[in-house]
Amino acid sequence: MQRGFQLGLFLLGIQLFQEGLGNIPAVTMAVLAFNVYLYMFPAAPLLKACVNLKLVYTHREWRRLLLSPLHHVDDWHLYFNMASFVWKGIRLECRMGGGWFFYLLCVFSVLTGLVYLLLQAWLTQLMEDPQDPLVFLTHECAVGFSGVLFGLKVVNNHYDPGGVTYIWHIRVPNRFASWVELVLIYLVAPGTSLIGHLSGILVGLLYTVGPLEGVMKMCADLVSSDQNPRNSSAYFNSSGYSGTRREYHQQPDPRTYSPQSSAHRETDISGMTEEEQIDMAIRKSLNDLGKSTQRDFQLSSEEQRRLEELRINRLRRFEGVSDQRRRRL
Repeated sequence: MQRGFQLGLFLLGIQLFQEGLGNIPAVTMAVLAFNVYLYMFPAAPLLKACVNLKLVYTHREWRRLLLSPLHHVDDWHLYFNMASFVWKGIRLECRMGGGWFFYLLCVFSVLTGLVYLLLQAWLTQLMEDPQDPLVFLTHECAVGFSGVLFGLKVVNNHYDPGGVTYIWHIRVPNRFASWVELVLIYLVAPGTSLIGHLSGILVGLLYTVGPLEGVMKMCADLVSSDQNPRNSSAYFNSSGYSGTRREYHQQPDPRTYSPQSSAHRETDISGMTEEEQIDMAIRKSLNDLGKSTQRDFQLSSEEQRRLEELRINRLRRFEGVSDQRRRRL
């Protein structure tokens, strides 16, 4: 189904230009564009994309875990989610790096759906009475990026534990902001998925105070070590690198370098005074100059003879000056 012009998309475009397209990192922009594309051209109808315990587990429709975060109910649902995602993406991607941030989004998208199913299964066992007012939570079918956004909010607030967040003009410490927003959104808009938002918070906590970050690093190291054994952190780095890193190692010139000659030079200069070491270094540079001149240029025999005489005269003149210095000492 192809959608026409809608106000939510127009407002999202205005906000992007106000933010500055050049200020939005690549992964954040790509994920936002992909969400907009799937809203305009859905990969599946909402009833075929939403997540529900019976549909996913009982009917084995596991693809819903991938489709659900990327589909939205209407243009306003998309607008509010993507506007929030841009704000969080700019901060987290610049802090983590594009590679790790994309990795984080993929893991959060899948885990949020899995935790959602676990919570629904737990509520199904807990609420055996069909007249329970909260039994509808076990039958809801969730769709949208909100769960992932709540997980990102937990991560973002974790990096600024002493800060505060204003939620509808209410000043809330960062460590409680996600929980306060969860309750307020549900009270103002009861049709939103309480379990979906709660799942995102729990996934964020698994990353910030649980073992999830360590497990992700371990998996990233295994993958990158298989592809590049010399640099296991080349592809993923949670400290801020994005993409691959190139390391430069200057190799010695095989024409002029050998381990034996290096060791011989170190042995020769070990018992020399500072003056003698300087003399030896200058002689070597003059000799190298003569060798490189003969090697790199095709000169006539007369020119080569003159250059050789000039080099010998310089060496003799230098040796004379060095002898005078030694006599003074």
